[in-house]
Amino acid sequence: KVSAKNTFWCLLGCAIGDLGTILFFQLSEIPFPLIGIMILAIINGLITSVILETFILIRQNFSFVDALKTASGMSLISMISMELMMNLTDYILTGGAILTWWVIPIMLVVGFLTPWPYNYWRLKKFGINCH
Repeated sequence: KVSAKNTFWCLLGCAIGDLGTILFFQLSEIPFPLIGIMILAIINGLITSVILETFILIRQNFSFVDALKTASGMSLISMISMELMMNLTDYILTGGAILTWWVIPIMLVVGFLTPWPYNYWRLKKFGINCH
């Protein structure tokens, strides 16, 4: 349960930046290379995930500096694997950087399932808990 909760918060943070970036380029129709959009989506997903995690940790009485350090270092492998798989799923199903009503749930499920075993293992083996 704990690893699933942690993975969910990571997914939420990553999805905000990732899907927001793709949606921005899709709606604005700014001519930008597909690979550039996907790289920006991954970077923005990582940034928003760290921001969300920092906010959650501050609400648990961490200082800002400690919360930011913890959020930045605690699950980078999870966040990167999540981002890569969400974008790969989008690319395989739509050709990339295209959000449709049916692809978003699939991207989110893949994004959740990819890092969850790693998060569970980290929690079991090292007792490392994100929140």
